[in-house]
Parts: sequence; structure tokens; C-alpha cells
Amino acid sequence: MKKAHIIFSLCLGLTVLFSCTKPQTPEKSNLNLERAQATLDSLYNNYSAPNTNLLRENYPFDTTYTATYLASAEQANIPNQYSYLWPYSGTLSAVSALFEASNDKKYQQLLDTKVLQGLEEYFDQKRDPAGYASYINGAPTSDRFYDDNVWLGIDYSDLYLLTKEQKYLDKAKLIWDFVASGIDDKLDGGIYWCEQKKESKNTCSNAPGSVFALKLFEATKDSTYFHLGKSLYEWTKKHLQDTSDYLYYDNIRLDGTLGKAKFAYNSGQMMQSAALLYKLTGDKAYLTEAQNIAKGCYNHFFADFTPSEGAQFKLLKRGDVWFIAVMLRGFIELYHLDNDKTYMDAFNKNLDYAWNHMRDDNGLFNTDWTGEKKDDKKWLLTQGAMVEMYARMAAVDVK
Repeated sequence: MKKAHIIFSLCLGLTVLFSCTKPQTPEKSNLNLERAQATLDSLYNNYSAPNTNLLRENYPFDTTYTATYLASAEQANIPNQYSYLWPYSGTLSAVSALFEASNDKKYQQLLDTKVLQGLEEYFDQKRDPAGYASYINGAPTSDRFYDDNVWLGIDYSDLYLLTKEQKYLDKAKLIWDFVASGIDDKLDGGIYWCEQKKESKNTCSNAPGSVFALKLFEATKDSTYFHLGKSLYEWTKKHLQDTSDYLYYDNIRLDGTLGKAKFAYNSGQMMQSAALLYKLTGDKAYLTEAQNIAKGCYNHFFADFTPSEGAQFKLLKRGDVWFIAVMLRGFIELYHLDNDKTYMDAFNKNLDYAWNHMRDDNGLFNTDWTGEKKDDKKWLLTQGAMVEMYARMAAVDVK
């Protein structure tokens, strides 16, 4: 009996010993986060301009490349060594999203020592108010776009809300002053597209302008920003929404002519603004509006697709990948309110398919979500958009 007791005690002791020293089960890896990190590495490996914090516009680097998205044909036709502000700004969104998703300070360090240092090459204080120009200061004076600045302001606001570091809020408020200078009474308000070409007021400046103002309200509790965000939302809805499907047209010219193209980011930003307004006010009309826009986007920007292996699913249509990344911001804002995972599941499915079918040997993405068509050159902004989407989905807990 005594011997049995000793053996029992010995076994119990060994059990306790091994249970205490047994390695902890590692946390489940976050595949989206890993893919965001890998894509960011590919971006810097292939687009970095030697001995600078700046980036090339395309890979492979093309000395004859000219941009198609600028207001001035003269500026657009000048080949440049470095990317324009808009593609470069995509890296700010990408690294900021990675910082938020991972809570890893190395990404804040990357922001402060590389991304934001490069961004300051575009900061123009020669004109009043100060704002970011479309190309670097070392080149001839370039146009300044209100929407370019809005995207930066949103990122700076998000960084402040994440870190509470005043330097980010100070920059966001400075950018807002420039954006607000693009508002006048023509067409009853609204923000122009380009400071030098005040010919149209575009959804791409007003919808994110509303989001930017509402984020500034969250950051500062200054009701002035809330009222500005609300009024920009209402102005855009009144002048640019297609009431038949809840989606948004691209622009309205000063003569009242509508540019009726529909881009994913425009509707996505109005979705996000409506979701933010619901979060801030509790008015269910805003939630309903956000949900209606979400349905419209899902119907318009996705299509049924049957891969060679596996079941049919909703695949994103080919288009500007960064526009899709900005649309995703709206879907995520809505998901946090209604917990409808339909759209999150769709994006996860698309991003998973993209990883296996859209990338090349350099880890860079094409623009065709089916994976069938390959691009001769890869745009910087496309790669930043893919980093952002993987990072944002990594931060979303879809059960």
C-alpha cells in the first residue's frame, strides 16, 4: 500500500511538472497579416529609389512613363524619376493599416523615419495655405489636388486616434485648412477637385472630405468638424447620388453637367461616412443608407465567378485596385455596426484567390482578379492597395 502511494505521488508529481513546462500552444497565425507584410516587403524591394525615401511609380521603372490622372496635360506629359503624390500616399495608408493591425511599433518607426520623411518632399509651403503638391518640391511647381490631401488627412487622423500623438493631429488639422480652402458657394458648396482647375466638384474630394471631417471630430471633439462632415455628406448625396442604385457619380461640373462614371472608392467613402454618422448620432437613417450603398456596391463591383477549381463565388471586377481598397474601408466601418459578415467573407475569398492567382514572381500584383490577364508594368498604388486590404482584413475578426 505504501509502495503504491509512493508510485502514485511520483506520477502525480511528474504530471504536474510536465503540465507546467509544456510549451504553450502558439496563437493561430493571421494569414492576412503575413500576406500584408510580405507584399510590403515586395513593394520596397521593387520600387525604392536609391539613396532616397522616395519610390518609383512603376515596376519595371520606365523613364518615359507619363501619368493619366493629372489635371494639367503639360505636367502629365513630363516623365519623372519618382512617383507622384497619389501613388506614394498609398504607402502611408498601407503602413498605417499594418501598424494598426499588428500593433507592432516597427511599423510606426517605418512611418516616422521613411514614409513620412519621403512625404515631406511633396509638402508645399510656398503657396498659402500650405498643402501637399502632386510632385516633389525639387521639380517645377505642380498642381495641388484637394482629394490627394484628403487621403493624407484621413491617414494622419487615424494615426492620431491610434497613438494619441499630437504630431499626427497637428498635421491632420493643417491639411484640413488646405482642403477647406477648396470650398466655395458655387453649386451650393462642396470641395473642388484641383486647386488650379476649379471646373468640377468631385465625389472623390467630397465623400472622403466628409470622412476626414468626422474623424477630426472624433479626434478633437470640436463640433465644427462634425457639422462640416455632415454637410459634406448631405451635399454629395444631394448632387451626386444615383437614387436608382444608391451609388455615386464621379463629379458635377460648374454648369451642372454630371460625370456619370461610377467608381468603387466614391460609393465606398459615402458608405463609410454614413456609417460614421450613424455611430456618432444613432440616427438609423444613416445606417440604412450605408447598408443600401453596400448592397449597391456588391451588385455593381462584384460578379459571379467560377474558378477552374472550387465553387462559384462573387469576384471583384477588374478596375483600379486602390479604389477597391478604399471601398473596403466603408464595408469594414459598416461591419462594425451591423455584424453582417457577407461582405467580409467576400473580401476574404477574393484576397485569398488573389494571393494564389494575381501575383507575379516578384510578389507584385496584377490588376485582373481572375488572374488571367497580366500587366506589363505594375503600378505602385496597386501594391500599396493590396497591402492595405490584407492588413485591414487582418484587423477584422470575422467569426
